[in-house]
Amino acid sequence: MKCFVRYEKFCDFPIENLPYGVFSSKDDPTHRIGVAIGDQILDLKQIAHLFTGPELKNHQHVFKQETLNQFMGLTRAAWKEARSTLQSLLSVDNPLLQSNQELRTRAFVSQYDATMHLPAQIGDYTDFYSSIHHATNVGIMFRSKENALMPNWKYLPVGYHGRASSVVVSGTSIRRPNGQTQPVEGTPPVFGKCKLMDFELEMAFFVGGACNNLGSPITVDRAEDHIFGFVLMNDWSARDIQKWEYIPLGPFTAKNLGTSISPWVVTTLALEPFKVDNFPQSPEPLHYLKHDDKFNFDINLQVDITPKGLNVSTTVCRSNYKYLYWTAKQQLAHHTITGCNVKPGDLMASGTISGETSDSFGSLLELSWKGTKPLTMLDGSQRKFLQDGDTVTIKGNCEGDSYNIGFGQCVGTLLPAFDL
Repeated sequence: MKCFVRYEKFCDFPIENLPYGVFSSKDDPTHRIGVAIGDQILDLKQIAHLFTGPELKNHQHVFKQETLNQFMGLTRAAWKEARSTLQSLLSVDNPLLQSNQELRTRAFVSQYDATMHLPAQIGDYTDFYSSIHHATNVGIMFRSKENALMPNWKYLPVGYHGRASSVVVSGTSIRRPNGQTQPVEGTPPVFGKCKLMDFELEMAFFVGGACNNLGSPITVDRAEDHIFGFVLMNDWSARDIQKWEYIPLGPFTAKNLGTSISPWVVTTLALEPFKVDNFPQSPEPLHYLKHDDKFNFDINLQVDITPKGLNVSTTVCRSNYKYLYWTAKQQLAHHTITGCNVKPGDLMASGTISGETSDSFGSLLELSWKGTKPLTMLDGSQRKFLQDGDTVTIKGNCEGDSYNIGFGQCVGTLLPAFDL
């Protein structure tokens, strides 16, 4: 496909991608829906009247909203039609938008002049624990190699209910928390600043499609109709607080301090060419989780740490989405098997994505092996866990034959804790 908007060959946002986001600009502070193309944003509010296909002609209002929720709530057929309409409008062979200088001027905004916002109103947020390498590493650290995985782990996608209110868009700083920790096992806890602050390399998908009624599960064969698209995620984690509080009900304040996501939602449709075999599962999943079609993706992931006041970043992790044991379809099917109702804009995270090798581990807990193997940064400093002022940047992309599908970046800087 050839686009009339010029961009570098392997940029994140070619015409084959077309991710959705919510932005505002200096000239117009209104939050509105846009599509990334090269280094530009196509303002869908300005071209809503051009979506005239059978699925969208009566739903043009969804492109004039301040969030993506209503568009996410349409059918997969509508998402497909929107994508094909956008690719047609941006094609070098279509003069409709290309030659209308007045509309073209209004419809395009430079990404450099835009401020990005959360793409949807997130009603609920669930975080899974779906990387077998990450779960095994953590199990070895805190139990033993023989008992690394809990007995249920290979039978269901383990997860917990997260805090939607503290999900923030990339670029938002995160403050080191205060809380209870137990520095010496067997002694009473103390209150103070988290000393073991960590990142977690994750991805997440936004739920879409019509809401399922309370009591009505979304079956695994219909799950793809409810998976709108994916973002990068950093699930900031206070490891020392987590260690003390997680028994018996799991993560709580160690995880609710902030969760960062990238602003651009890359649709499942754009990821179709990058489907790969699902991770081998043994034992065979129970019938409600079983699907034979591919729903795993070859997405390269990278984590960089930049110390405060420096322009030198150190890549500490290179991983890939394909290492997830449980697919997004299985996650959604299990989440709703009880009849739990989900809504467009709900967020479902993968859990930390670690690979087989030590340089592909998706957290400092693993990379430094619980602080016993410090990482050396390019500036000579070392990291067991994050230091105040560190900026964590997560990147992701799929490599095509002559183009890339990029996710942009998920960036956050760690601020010092308050003195309490």
